[in-house]
Amino acid sequence: MKRKVKKNGYALLFDIIIIALGILITFLLVKIGAIDALVYSLRHYTIVASFLAGVFFTSTFTIAPASVALVNLAQQAPLPLVAAWGALGAMCGDLILFFFIRDRFAEDLKSAFSSRRVKHILHSFHFGFLKWLAPILGALIIASPLPDEFGISLLGMSKIRTSLLLPISYVMNFIGVYLIVGFANLIS
Repeated sequence: MKRKVKKNGYALLFDIIIIALGILITFLLVKIGAIDALVYSLRHYTIVASFLAGVFFTSTFTIAPASVALVNLAQQAPLPLVAAWGALGAMCGDLILFFFIRDRFAEDLKSAFSSRRVKHILHSFHFGFLKWLAPILGALIIASPLPDEFGISLLGMSKIRTSLLLPISYVMNFIGVYLIVGFANLIS
């Protein structure tokens, strides 16, 4: 079901409000320690705790506590196990972001900005050099310690299929979790 995008940018404003509410709720959960408490209460259930920490590993506001949780879990369990389940959770988090961002946010941006140049830049993600560059940059951002929202946005604007997103997200998140947790364990 396609929704009609209003020319005056109300759809973009609605998306920004939804994103802001999500960020606010996440910030409050982090501030009151709910995420830390949840992961701590599940510390003896490595697979479940790794999966949940992985889900939180994708967001701007939860990547720090999720990274700490994954590092702590890897001190009690084998790093490949924590990375595998953490990457699966992160892939699920990325999938949720992808379904929200995929067509909707890009279309809302196009309708909100009337400049031909902005529309041309957004349209270029579907053709030519950016069609190949955007997914590669998106995948690298997912593997990096940076939050996944921008990488998922690039993948969404490039119209990547869900069947390609899932393995890319899993592999890149596995690499990211493995490297971050491995590095933290190496220096501690």
